[in-house]
Amino acid sequence: MNYQADVCIVGAGPAGALLSYLLAKKGLSVILLEQNVALGQAFRGEHLNEEGEAVLKSHHLFEAVEALGILRMEKLEYYAGGRAFKTILPDEAIGHLGIHVPQANLLKGILQKAQLFPNFTCLLHTKVTKLIEDATGHYRGVMAIKNGNPIKIDSQLIIGADGRYSTIRKQAHIDVQKQKHGFDLLWAKIPAPADWEPSIKMALINDKQLSLFTQVGGYLQIGWNIEQGSFPQLRKLAFTPFIQQLVEAFPELTKTVQAQITSWQDFVLLDVFSSHCNSWGTKGLVLLGDAVHTMTPTGAFGLNSALKDADCLASLLNKDTLAQFNVQYFQQMREQAIEEVLAKQIEKEQTFASNFINKAS
Repeated sequence: MNYQADVCIVGAGPAGALLSYLLAKKGLSVILLEQNVALGQAFRGEHLNEEGEAVLKSHHLFEAVEALGILRMEKLEYYAGGRAFKTILPDEAIGHLGIHVPQANLLKGILQKAQLFPNFTCLLHTKVTKLIEDATGHYRGVMAIKNGNPIKIDSQLIIGADGRYSTIRKQAHIDVQKQKHGFDLLWAKIPAPADWEPSIKMALINDKQLSLFTQVGGYLQIGWNIEQGSFPQLRKLAFTPFIQQLVEAFPELTKTVQAQITSWQDFVLLDVFSSHCNSWGTKGLVLLGDAVHTMTPTGAFGLNSALKDADCLASLLNKDTLAQFNVQYFQQMREQAIEEVLAKQIEKEQTFASNFINKAS
């Protein structure tokens, strides 16, 4: 089966979804491809900061997302010895210290709006297998498998918004430079105690960051930094002494942790790295979000940077610019801001332990 569109966007994460909506609203025909059978299945960052919030509000999307469920963080607390010794409250002008937005709610809120346009099509369970290139080296579309059947999409511009392991980036032979940050991350999700306030809580364990993020629906997300590459060896050790460190850091979670986290299998391991590409695209093809500049989880910048990429790219695209789009101009507009965010992440990682030097006794 053959499809045709002005723009083919690969990856229905936040960047791909927002860009689809903005381009469809401008009158371009858009086909959005997602390899998963449902939206929001892959694990991704779920915290908006004020910049990401502003992008959604500028396009009148925030209310639609909010109606599906969000949670504003009311405070940031640093813990030592089982109790909070420092509390940070939000700037009154901002009103929160981050907003938890479940990935499914964010995507649904945006794509419900996109689906109002007849020039927008979303194809789920569709995996790109090959880029289509013409005799001049210009990319003109993709080959894909949808529900087990081959399809072809012809387009004037291909957008790679398909994440840190981007197929589009690999198919286009765009080099990526990866940087390890000295740690990997263990994730877990547990029910929050009934009286738990929407908050972010931090502790220091073995000179590594342990974080709790309140989530929509009465849950807590645990993010536990461990030494880079240490998990295979760590999981050979006894589990109880390891998890006891979490209980000692946050005693109010004792019953929940003992009931919900009983083995290493209750954690999900994230291989932490950042990356950047010297080229953000080529003739007929553009990369954005994690596909071109992967962030670490530190500071929850990844989602917000991806939304800003999409907002910026959409401002540059219209029917007249598609055929000869200058990807270098887009790169120049966003690259410095991305470099600043990555530098900020490294600074936060290197200075995190300093928050505990003068902790209350």
